[in-house]
Amino acid sequence: MQASAPPPAPGDPARRHTPRPAPGRLGLAVAAAALLLGSMAVPGSAAPRTAAPDTTAKQADGRVLVFSRTAGFRHDSIPEGIAAIEDLGAKNGFTVDATEDPTAFRQGNLNQYDAVVFLSTTGDVLDTNQQRAFEHYISQGGGYVGVHAAADTEYDWPFYGGLAGAYFESHPQIQPAAIGVEDRAHPATAHLGPVWERTDEWYNYRTNPREHAHVLATLDETSYTGGSMGEDHPISWCQEYEGGRAFYTGLGHTKESYAEPEFLGHLLGGIRYATGAARADCRPETGYEPLFDGTGTDGWKQAGPGQFTLEDGTLTSTGGMGLLWYEGREFGSYSLKLDWRMAGDDNSGVFVGFPASDDPWSAVDSGYEVQIDATDAEDRTTGSVYTFQAADIEARDAALNPPGEWNTYEIRVEGERLRVFLNGVLVNDFRNEDPERSLQGHIGLQNHGDEDEVSFRNIRVKELPAPPDEGGN
Repeated sequence: MQASAPPPAPGDPARRHTPRPAPGRLGLAVAAAALLLGSMAVPGSAAPRTAAPDTTAKQADGRVLVFSRTAGFRHDSIPEGIAAIEDLGAKNGFTVDATEDPTAFRQGNLNQYDAVVFLSTTGDVLDTNQQRAFEHYISQGGGYVGVHAAADTEYDWPFYGGLAGAYFESHPQIQPAAIGVEDRAHPATAHLGPVWERTDEWYNYRTNPREHAHVLATLDETSYTGGSMGEDHPISWCQEYEGGRAFYTGLGHTKESYAEPEFLGHLLGGIRYATGAARADCRPETGYEPLFDGTGTDGWKQAGPGQFTLEDGTLTSTGGMGLLWYEGREFGSYSLKLDWRMAGDDNSGVFVGFPASDDPWSAVDSGYEVQIDATDAEDRTTGSVYTFQAADIEARDAALNPPGEWNTYEIRVEGERLRVFLNGVLVNDFRNEDPERSLQGHIGLQNHGDEDEVSFRNIRVKELPAPPDEGGN
C-alpha cells in the first residue's frame, strides 16, 4: 500500500486485502491452530529473550478492520502500520480492511469483524450514532486493539476511555528505554524476555489502568528521561470490557517499529487476543507475591526422580515421576497463579494440600492435583481435580490454548473449596469432603515422566482471608 493512496469513497468505506474468505468472529474465536513460539534463549543478566513468533504461520480465517482517522496530530507511521497489519493478515490467514471513513462504524458493517484496530487515531473521530454502533459491537463480543495514539482519542466519550484503559497526557522526545515484561504468557508478550529494550515515543497517561486492566508491560522510568508516572508506568495492557476484549499498546510511534520482529509479534499477539484466536487471563491483578520469578528456585525442593531445568526464566519438566514443591511455607486460603505450556501431548499437574515430604507420592496420597493433560479421560484431563472431579469440559475447551502456546491457571483455595480458572474462565469448582485430606498445605509441580515436557513461568500467590466456618469443610 502506498502512503499516497486515496481514501475510500463514503459508499465503499474500506480498502481490502483478502487472502481468503472469512467466516466472521466465531470462526476465529474457536481457532485451534497455534503460532508456535521460537526456541528459548540462554538466560543472561541483561535481557534474555525468546524468538519472536513465526509470523508466517497460518491461523483460522477472520477479519480485522484498521481505523486510522485523525482529527488532531497525524502520525507519519500510519501507512507503515497499515501495511504491517495487512502483511500480518496475509501471513496468518485473516482479512484486513483499512479505512478512515467513520461511516464504517454502523452495526451491520461492524458485525463482520472480529476486531477493530484503532491505529494512532487522534481527536474526535466518531459521531454519536457511530459511537453507539461501536458500543453495541463490543457488547456483542467484539474486539478492540488500540495502538499508540489510540489513547489520544475521544476524550469526551467515557465508554471509549474505559475501553482504551487510559488517556494520553504527555510524552518526552523519542529515545531508547527499557520495558519490564510482567506477563510472559499473554500472546502479545510471551515471545519477549523479562526486559525489552527499544526506541519509541514513550507516553505518560492521565491515570494508571492497573486497577481495572491487566498490565502486560511497564516502562522503567530510570532508563530514560521524561517519564511522569513513577515506579508503576504501564505501557501495554489488556482487559475484558463490557462484553468484549480489549488490548492496548503505547508502542508504535515510529515508522521503524513496523519493521521490528519483536514489535510485530507484540502487535500480532494483541490482535489474536482481541479477535479471540488466543485466550489469556486479562483480569486485573494486584497483591501477588512471586514464588518463582524466573531467576532461581529458592524455597523449592525436588522430591523423587527427574528434575526441572531453568532457562529463560522458565521451568521445564524432565524425567520423573517427581515433584518440585515449595518448601518455604504451607498455604491456607490463597490464590495461586502460574503460567504453563505443553510442548505436545504431555502430562503434568499442580498439587495442593499435601504435607512436607521427600516422597512425591505423599502429594498423590494426601493432596489434590489440578491436572494438565488435554487428551485423557474427563476426570484426568486439563482442569480436572485428578480422579475426583472433571472440569466443565465445554468451558475448558473454549478457554484452552493448544500445545505450543501458554495458558494461565488460577487455583483458588478458600477453606475446603477449590476453584480452577483457566485463562480467566472458571472450569472447576470442587469441595473437599474427605476428612482424611485437606486443601491446606504445600503446593508443587509434577514432572511426570521422560516423554512429558511441560513448562512453567511466573508462579505467584496471594493470601486470602480465611472463610467463615463451614462445619469443618
